[in-house]
Amino acid sequence: MAIAHTPISRRALTVAGLSSLALLGTAAPARAGTTTHRRRPVRHDEQISFQEWSSYPDWRRGTHHGTVAIPGVRPAITIKRPVGTVDYTDPHTGITRTWSYATWTSPLTPIGFDASELVASWNADTPAGTWIQVELQGTYNTGVRTPWYVMGRWAYGDQDIRRTSVNRQGDPWSTIFTDTFAIDDVANGVLLRAYQLRLTLYRAPDARRSPRVWLLGAMCSMVPDRFTVTPSAGRIAWGRELAVPTYSQNIHAGHYPEYDGGGQAWCSPTSTEMVIEYWGRRPSAEETAWVNPDYPDPTVNHAARMTYDYAYEGCGNWPFNTAYAASFGLEAKVTRLHSLDEVEHFIAAGIPVITSQSFLASELDGANYGTAGHLFVVVGFTAKGDVVVNDPASASNDVVRNVYRRDQFEQVWLRTKRINASGGVSSGSGGIAYLIKPLGRPWPRVAGSTNW
Repeated sequence: MAIAHTPISRRALTVAGLSSLALLGTAAPARAGTTTHRRRPVRHDEQISFQEWSSYPDWRRGTHHGTVAIPGVRPAITIKRPVGTVDYTDPHTGITRTWSYATWTSPLTPIGFDASELVASWNADTPAGTWIQVELQGTYNTGVRTPWYVMGRWAYGDQDIRRTSVNRQGDPWSTIFTDTFAIDDVANGVLLRAYQLRLTLYRAPDARRSPRVWLLGAMCSMVPDRFTVTPSAGRIAWGRELAVPTYSQNIHAGHYPEYDGGGQAWCSPTSTEMVIEYWGRRPSAEETAWVNPDYPDPTVNHAARMTYDYAYEGCGNWPFNTAYAASFGLEAKVTRLHSLDEVEHFIAAGIPVITSQSFLASELDGANYGTAGHLFVVVGFTAKGDVVVNDPASASNDVVRNVYRRDQFEQVWLRTKRINASGGVSSGSGGIAYLIKPLGRPWPRVAGSTNW
């Protein structure tokens, strides 16, 4: 049974401009969308899409400044010849280093509807002496463009740079909140209609290896404010449960407090590590050798360290978690799902789903705690359709498996607004999910779904 824990919460950031390190790219023709093939119930009050660049033709269509597309089983973008060097002073160490760099800019990409939020995702290999930066420039439905916003500076390790989101980014209509582009006031009618992503690849001037990026994408959404949602019908994967390893974050309480205060706040990396190891991948003994040998489950400590966002001061940066998972030869992305029906399609396909939710103790029977933000791994459904989760906020690995009522779970996960413990109004995730699978294994195909 789960016990009370210190949750990961999303922090609001103040607004100010920030200049980019990278060169501006040139727009190119828009990319075609994705098609799917099976029917499923659709919530007509919301719109969600996920668009990505991951194929050899995708990478060739973008605008290259010193980068090159590489074909193969896992097509990628990498540095062909750097276009210059830049001095970067790491704000978290104060160390200035010179880096060679090259850039790739996506085509200007219509979303297909006017969106209020965007979250980027990337899958990359960053050998020692390399790192990447992902940026976004949006186009509003007024035709005005946003500044180039930094969505993340990322490396698998933490010896070359400290991976970080960037604070104080915004304009009169939008703000970057850690990992999320958000329209400040939907009621004013200014919304996101199209966007470009810019990828900057960095390597030490004397480095022999360069970063490689296999996937770059963005989830765009317009999810209206709502305290409740209409329950989905289910019966797609009832009675199906996946054998996902069970890890408790709470047995790591007090471990390495420099990473978000210790294990009591590690719901996101603990959930991510469970799914990585479900797929038969894990950090090596050499990679986890830094962990105190007296601590259990050193891969959880490692996941916390390698997802830690030094600006956010937490391990709950959504795309940092999926990028970490992708480092183990997996494909991973952040998106929103419409319903538990969609989650059932993933379970039926053998793919666990990590979900983000917030709730009071009275809103989720059996949890026995409340949280402003928490991650579960959905591993299956009972014969009656209730949700089987691995809840990392549990007293030990042996009691991580929990069953929560379907109707209650769907509400606390999909709503965008909730009444908090003090009687005020707080935000909900609106259906945020991490999707992680091996390369080559197909995603479930559901008619009308363009959100993965």
